[in-house]
Amino acid sequence: MRKSMIYSALFACLMAFAACGGDDDSPGGGNAAGQVSCSPTELTFIANGGEQSVMVNANREWMAFASADWITVSPKNSTEKTATLTVKVAENGTYDDREGTVTVKAGETRQVINVRQPGIPKPAVDPDMKVPEGYVIDWYDEFTGISLGPDWTYEVKNAGWVNSEKQNYVNGNGVTEVSNGTLKINCKKVDGKIYSARIYANKKNGWKYGWVEARIKLPKGSGTWPAFWMMPVNESDGWPTCGEIDIMEEVGNHPNYTSSSIHCNSYNHTKGTQKTAERLTPGAEDEFHVYALEWTENYIQTYVDGNPLLHFDNDGAGNKNTWPFAKEFYVILNLAWGGTWGGAGGIDESALPVTMEVDYVRVFKKK
Repeated sequence: MRKSMIYSALFACLMAFAACGGDDDSPGGGNAAGQVSCSPTELTFIANGGEQSVMVNANREWMAFASADWITVSPKNSTEKTATLTVKVAENGTYDDREGTVTVKAGETRQVINVRQPGIPKPAVDPDMKVPEGYVIDWYDEFTGISLGPDWTYEVKNAGWVNSEKQNYVNGNGVTEVSNGTLKINCKKVDGKIYSARIYANKKNGWKYGWVEARIKLPKGSGTWPAFWMMPVNESDGWPTCGEIDIMEEVGNHPNYTSSSIHCNSYNHTKGTQKTAERLTPGAEDEFHVYALEWTENYIQTYVDGNPLLHFDNDGAGNKNTWPFAKEFYVILNLAWGGTWGGAGGIDESALPVTMEVDYVRVFKKK
């Protein structure tokens, strides 16, 4: 009688011990496998980004994590067996589609949610675009959207950074605006400071040779100094050895006279040897005109409305002091205020705010 009672008690303890070491669906329990399911498991967002909800069902505590920094999840973990997971995606500011994942894990079990997002649409090509003979379009911005495309970057520098200019180059404060099919670069005075924009197209990669053109209406007023020009992707030689191509410049104290220049170690304005050509462009400050560069391995030629302006030949010596133009350059648009040239004839702050308006920028390459 006593032995049977002992055996019964021992059996009960063993059973209890087995139960303690068995499956446990509670958070942090011993069920390492776990169970989790999500609905939906495929999410597609628009380029502007946004958020979507996913229903999570799990038999224990679960956690969620994203594969890319443009995807965020909330909550990142939960003890709720049925819960809503919010997946948020940032704006895709590129032209490229992208894909990522969100993984929900319960114990050792995982459920993967695929996340897809298209890039922003490329601007439409103008059906009336005139392509120079022997060339094909390679890159363009027609400014048909509501903001600058992803290939543009801003320079951010304080007044006095270059050429003793008075403006602060910023990204914001209304210095650029894309509307009604044009880009506006605005130079303005706010709380006693002058603000404007200097923007770069394809600065990382640039172009080597080709036809580069823009259709621009210039600002009015003494102190303005708008420019459409190019600098090399690799500037390690320092200026002027690295080279510079000025497709169009104008200063408000010499209105409607547009110029083109090249600068290099042998030919630059600090020595008074720069190669420059200037011409009266009637109505340059009242209407749009086309400023273009044809750049080959043999010569540089600029144009205003199809009429030749500056011509500069490669001397063929293979000397970077006279021809540093056998490498990639990127496009620059900027509106300076004052400075060594823009302010040489005086500055009229009553002219502010002023605007440089750009209809398009196009880069063509040889067929």
